[in-house]
Amino acid sequence: MSEKKRKVILTGDRPTGRLHIGHYVGSLRERVVLQNSGAFDDVLIMIADAQALTDNWDNPEKVRSNIMNVTLDYLSAGIDPKKSHILIQSQIPELPELTQYYMNLVTVQRLQRNPTVKAEIKLRGFSEREESQGTPVGFFCYPISQAADITAFRATVVPAGEDQEPMVEQTREIVRKFNSIYGETLVEPEILLPKSAASRRLPGTDGKAKMSKSLGNCIYLSDDEKTVKTKVMSMFTDPGHLKVSDPGKTEGNPVFIYLEAFAGEDAPNAKQLFEEYAPDYQNLSEMEEHYRRGGLGDVKVKKFLNNVLEEALRPIRARRAEYEKDLQSVIEILKDGTKYAENIAAQTLSDVKKSMQINYFSA
Repeated sequence: MSEKKRKVILTGDRPTGRLHIGHYVGSLRERVVLQNSGAFDDVLIMIADAQALTDNWDNPEKVRSNIMNVTLDYLSAGIDPKKSHILIQSQIPELPELTQYYMNLVTVQRLQRNPTVKAEIKLRGFSEREESQGTPVGFFCYPISQAADITAFRATVVPAGEDQEPMVEQTREIVRKFNSIYGETLVEPEILLPKSAASRRLPGTDGKAKMSKSLGNCIYLSDDEKTVKTKVMSMFTDPGHLKVSDPGKTEGNPVFIYLEAFAGEDAPNAKQLFEEYAPDYQNLSEMEEHYRRGGLGDVKVKKFLNNVLEEALRPIRARRAEYEKDLQSVIEILKDGTKYAENIAAQTLSDVKKSMQINYFSA
């Protein structure tokens, strides 16, 4: 019973590319805060390479090469290996075994109703392909795999973006069904969403609804100063704001959505950012009001955003440069974190098999 009272965080990312500022404000920034809060017994951060292979089965090198990139992004953003454990999903054999048992608790129809699965299948065009190249079973079932990940480590809190809410809810359903059939064994998790609505899902620099590596509309945590400036200055804004004097729209405007995430009222350094880089305004609300009534140009707002992003990204770049000097130490961090996590997963699997009465050779 004491184990179930532990407060445990599990979160992670698919290693299909470098992490971008959408990942940062959506989850990664909060992970660092939670890690440093001292409020949790365990913080586990998973590199979900097995999940990434469900739609990159024909390009495993893409996944392999990005494991180090994602790890460096974690460490450079402030994840402390003394406080958090970074693990590699595929190196924990208990996870696919748990997935197999959970598959019996979920119907095909329920998976088909999962909004995240539907959206991701559409995004990748699986549903439009011929049968021989349609949706891989592994990809279709990844909510079950994710449930195995969460429950294996007895996570009580899952920090994630709002697009992951259906996934965590499906995990909760699996936990409740398992416990109702086999007895209280698994821990039911809660999702922790970013406080700021703007942080929950940043749009792409091109104005599209989602910042996505595949769409090429990202600002990466590892981008250098020149690259960030180029991307910011070319960002989509209000197409009707043609002249400085024109009234502009801030709602749905990517530049102002980014500013809300990095310099809004929830940002701890918002006051200092405006004092240093936009002293004509007390806060973002005043800048937005000026833009809406006209008289504030996009170039000026973008320059401010560039400065705001640089304040956030500069220390991240510096930490990354230090870790890149000793990549072997990064590999050791991954080994240690994975070994630690596997010990927890092994105990959970043992408990699951005992509850299901399939621990045939145990005393």
